[in-house]
Amino acid sequence: MKPYRIPELAKKYIEHDMIEAHTELPDFPDSRVRLLFAFLANQRTPLLHSELYALVASLVQLGMDTHDLIDADSMRVQEREMRSRQLKVLAGDYYSSRFYQLLSQAGQVDMIRRISNGVCEVNRLKVNLYLRMKQLKLTAEEYISQCVQLKTELFHAFTDSLDEKMARVWTELLQGFGRCEVVLDELHRSEKPERFDGSWGYWHVLNNGTEEEKRKLSDQQSEPSFAQSLLAKYDIRQQLSELLKQSAALVQTAVARVDSDKLVRELNGILETFTTPLVPAASAATAQGERR
Repeated sequence: MKPYRIPELAKKYIEHDMIEAHTELPDFPDSRVRLLFAFLANQRTPLLHSELYALVASLVQLGMDTHDLIDADSMRVQEREMRSRQLKVLAGDYYSSRFYQLLSQAGQVDMIRRISNGVCEVNRLKVNLYLRMKQLKLTAEEYISQCVQLKTELFHAFTDSLDEKMARVWTELLQGFGRCEVVLDELHRSEKPERFDGSWGYWHVLNNGTEEEKRKLSDQQSEPSFAQSLLAKYDIRQQLSELLKQSAALVQTAVARVDSDKLVRELNGILETFTTPLVPAASAATAQGERR
């Protein structure tokens, strides 16, 4: 099996002086890409295009994630912010288009179709989620589930490239790792009160808070100080830490059923990226309890 080197291969398509100077990019979707490569390369008959498929998946996902960073509010934007927005649009389009070129050169026309269908489905899911969010018709658990679907949908395009036995495990672990990634993102987000709107904590309070708190959230009156008070009152960070721990435990159970030692080692390596943050989070919660 080839070593995992997709982030290095992607650099020549991702890195650009102008983009780096004037805007920021989303994180590389490493855990999902690494998971995909591990399954494609560890089948009974390893897929010839394992590396190519993992690379194009990373570029398409990065393109969609870059577009998601674009601020839709175009009123009174400074020149630097406008340049950043324009570059995000161009960068997202560029990353997304590279998959077509790479797969065309390899004669992988069917995979172009499957990935294109996956992108269309992701966009449909995003519209549905945004509408439900705007209508305030969402629970905290539904928010997590919808975000997991958005993160994993594109990668389902590769399910038919796996043998039947691997495909069953792949689907379960893709969902499991996707859930871990979403919850970890929310855990990091809980550290920034200015990003409270629309987060898991927001939906949790909207479902469980007092009438006054719900009214303020519905009226979009969640100033950072108000958000900070809600994060503390409802112990959002600790709740997310527990949710991450539960999600990682479910993944570990699924990994234990995999009968390839080599694949198990790779999967456990990916899982460590989600279990490591739990240690400092738990320690911080313990220290906070002791101070009280």
